[in-house]
Formats: sequence, C-alpha cells, structure tokens
Amino acid sequence: MSEIISHSAVAPATPSAPIAQPSAQSALGRIGSYGLWIGLAAILLTAPLVFRSGTALTVMSLMGIMIIFALSYNMLLGQTGMLSFGHAVYFGLGAYFTIHAMNAVIDSKLAIPVVVMPLIGGVAGLVFAMLFGWVSTKRSGTAFSMISLGLAELVGSSSLILRSFFGGEEGVSTNRAKLLRIFDWNFGPQVQVYYLIAGWCLLCIVLMYALTRTPFGRMCNAVRDNAERTQFVGYNPRVVRYIAFSLAGLFAGIAGGLATINFELANAALFGATQSGNVLLATYIGGAGFFFGPILGAVLVTFLQNMLSDVTEVWQLYFGLMFIATVMYAPGGLAGLIMMHRPLWRAGAIAKLLPGYLLMIVPAALVAVGAILLIEMITHLSVKAAEGPVMKMAGITFNAAGVPAWSLCIGTLAAGVLIWRFASGVAARGWDDARAVAREKGLTV
Repeated sequence: MSEIISHSAVAPATPSAPIAQPSAQSALGRIGSYGLWIGLAAILLTAPLVFRSGTALTVMSLMGIMIIFALSYNMLLGQTGMLSFGHAVYFGLGAYFTIHAMNAVIDSKLAIPVVVMPLIGGVAGLVFAMLFGWVSTKRSGTAFSMISLGLAELVGSSSLILRSFFGGEEGVSTNRAKLLRIFDWNFGPQVQVYYLIAGWCLLCIVLMYALTRTPFGRMCNAVRDNAERTQFVGYNPRVVRYIAFSLAGLFAGIAGGLATINFELANAALFGATQSGNVLLATYIGGAGFFFGPILGAVLVTFLQNMLSDVTEVWQLYFGLMFIATVMYAPGGLAGLIMMHRPLWRAGAIAKLLPGYLLMIVPAALVAVGAILLIEMITHLSVKAAEGPVMKMAGITFNAAGVPAWSLCIGTLAAGVLIWRFASGVAARGWDDARAVAREKGLTV
C-alpha cells in the first residue's frame, strides 16, 4: 500500500510525455482491433472466391452456423462457468419456429425476406431459455448440468408426441426461394445462402464480443471464478447466470434459424444429444477460456466432421480421442496453446522453439499413422468380418489379419513413442530458453 501511495504522490511531478504514451498505445490497440474485424469481414467476403466448389460452400456455411452456436455455448461454459448438456434445445427450437414462420409467410404471401427469419429463431430461443433458465439456474455446478440434461430429454421426447408441430421423425420442410427476393437474390444457390450466414455470423460475433466488454460480461466472469465473493459485493449470482443463460439461448436460436434456412428442413436431430455434444467438443477443443477459442473449435470440428465422415465409419471415435487428448494435455484448447506463445512472440524468442517443434513433427506423424492403422484394422476385423481380412486404406490393399500389417502398426507406434521422448526433451529445453529470454524482457509466460 505504501508503494501505491508513494507512486501516486509523485505522479503529478512526472513529465507530461510519459502520460501521453498510454493513450497512444490505446489508440494503436483500437486501430489493431478494428483491423481484426475488418480482416474477419474480408475473409468472410472473399472465401467463396477462393473455395468455389459446392462442397466447400456447404462446409463454410456449416462453419458459420457452428461458430454462432459455439460462441453462444461459451457464454455459459467459458464466461459464466455453467456446463450445459442440453444447449441444443434452443438451437432446435429456434430452427422449428423459424421454419414454421417461413411456411406461414409463404402461405400468406407476405413481403418478408428470408434475411430476417433468423430473428424468429432468436426470439424463440430467448423465450424458451428464459422459461427453462428460470428453473435450471436456481442451481449451479453438477445440479445445473443434470437439470439441463433432463430438460433436453423432455424436449426430445415431446418431439415424438407433438407431431403437429415437430413433424414426427420426418420433420418439417420449407422452400427458402419462395420468400421475398432482395436485389434479385432468392437465396436458392448455396453461395447466396453462404453470404446470408456469413453476414449473420459477423453480426453475432461482434455483439457477443461487445457483451464480454460490458460490466455484465465482467460479472459473468466473477460468477464463474467465485460466486460467493460476487454475492458478498452485492450481486446475485443466480440473476447473472439467468441473464447469461437467456442471452445464450437467443444466439443459439439464431444459429438454429440459419440451420433451417441452410437445410430447408428441421427435425428432432437438431436438439438431440449429438448436437449438444458437438457444440461442447467445438467449444472445449477450441478453448473455452478465450473468446476466439470457440471460433477455432467450430471451424476445426465442422471441417473434420464433414471430411472424416466420408473417409472412415468410426470418425466419432477420433473426435473422442481428440477430446481426451485436449483435456489431458491442452486444457486451454487451441486458443490456450496460442496464448501460451504470445509472450514468447513479443519477446522475439519463438526461434528457440522451432528446432524442438520441427523435430516433434516426425514422432507425432508416426504415432498418428500407427494409431489410425490400428483403429482401422480392428474396426475392419470386428465390424466388417463378413467381408474378409483384406482391406484397403490410403489406396493400399493389405491383409488386416496378417503378421506384416500388425508388425508395421506396432513398429510405427513404438518408433513414434521412442522418438517422441527424445524430441520432447529438445522442445522442453527450447521452451526453457525462450521463457528465460521473455522474463529478461519483463514478459511473463
């Protein structure tokens, strides 16, 4: 305290030049932040010019939807500390209300464009989040997670009972091209749907980021870190959780509305356990502790989900292994790994890490190849036993039950593990040297 008092006492006597320096730094920071938003908008705008195939446009559209969905989930998990197992409920309900609104507009021939339809999903997600959140946010921790799971099962079972609204197992379909055109766009082609999703994605990212910079966003972090202390300073943790839960439902409903427009279909799978699991994977793998983490996770998970499903039948197993590896070795997710290296980058010490990292590529590739080969051979011998032991992988045909294949698999894994032990030591020494340089320059790692 005495140091603070003495520092504040001598502050007026200091020259005016140092006082102007923080404002200049803050101005540069604002310019840099604007540059990030402009860069993001430019990426969303020019992506279809680079990736023009129908598959690429579809995958990028799904990425935009998942980004909104994952960021809305991060409002619960990463910012407020609420682990929900039923967040897909608001995604699915937003989709259903959007598709019914679209069909009503088409039947009534109203001059309403499809661009505003995600608002219907957002309002539906908000209303049901306010309704269900009033019950679930009365508890926190494990109790909240179990309540969210129970509500998800309740809505899922209701979809099979209320067939007039949910359409049973077939769901409800629509035709987005029948709504009002905008600048001669009927949003029939996938590229037009992509730009619709990209626009909503950018808007939602900006709004959710702005929310984190408000006093309410800071209180969400306080409730996440220590709810009891938050109550001591005069805030009701339950009210904070309830508002965050409601806003998360709003953005999840918008994502569901965009999914309806993209698929022109809504069915019970939209609010199933698989959908809730996917958003949990995307958020945690990307990094729930950072705002941009769910964005990275949504892009990665969506890409792998669409690509791996065409390559292997057990793609969900690889997702599970990825999630386990993230929990064990990178609990901060991809964003956490990036932020770990930020002080080293600022200190100019990244070069000390490159030899170790480059050396670790070899054992990582060997372990990955050996593990994939092992999983695929076991899958073929157990699930496809009727087809015989001969299988084809990466264009190579071999006998999955033969000694050469198993010897190659085990040998590759063993070699990868042994080389990893040596490479990790080199990387650890490089990390220590880089940290020492950063600490000399006053940067903490």
